[in-house]
Amino acid sequence: MLLKIIHTLLNQRSYNVTLTSKPCLLESPMMPSHEAVDTVHYKVFISGKSGVGKTSLAARLAGLKLPNLHYETTGIETTVVYWPVKLRENGRVLFFRLQLWDCGENTLRRFDHLLPACKEQVDAVLFLFSFTDRTSFEDLSSQIAKWTGTPEAHVVKLVVGTKFDLFMHCDVPERDVRDFQETWNLRVLRVGGEVSDGIGDVAPFLNCLAENLWHQDCVTAGSANHRSQQKTGTLL
Repeated sequence: MLLKIIHTLLNQRSYNVTLTSKPCLLESPMMPSHEAVDTVHYKVFISGKSGVGKTSLAARLAGLKLPNLHYETTGIETTVVYWPVKLRENGRVLFFRLQLWDCGENTLRRFDHLLPACKEQVDAVLFLFSFTDRTSFEDLSSQIAKWTGTPEAHVVKLVVGTKFDLFMHCDVPERDVRDFQETWNLRVLRVGGEVSDGIGDVAPFLNCLAENLWHQDCVTAGSANHRSQQKTGTLL
């Protein structure tokens, strides 16, 4: 059940929507009754060392202005992004409501209750590292280990390398990234640093995230149906 993301969905009909500062990134879509579109909700936790660009990534995906200066996130910040998708198998259109959770590394260490709150009912986790910070790349194994062998082990996991466009300051060579992908069997996505290209910049990222989330939902639903059939057969 692969997804085809519809970039021009909003331009094909006169929908009444509220837009952020970037075109086609929806803040709160309002659909007319005759054009009702179902919305599926997902919680996405952004994990990574301080300074890798967690807050900037959330702002980039939401079409918001990127912060000029780095600051440590004090507490939990959430950002909501709506992304339109169309199922290839039946043409059904959906809105994915992605609630991005961002929490500062030092804050997580100081307050033990914050990480469990971030993990509660989470659907995906983005493990961030910066191409300009070798230590953040080496810390990935520690981040991923926290999500292995736990009730949250089934969630969608993606690795994101930030500041990919800062070539002169790159501290993580491509061969190391390839080795990491082979070792952990996790895909590494890449995003830029200080400059955002708008919808063209985030569309491949959101497409990949949406497709992985939908696939995980299909796998989970299939497993549940299989268990239900087994239980019914046992009762019969």
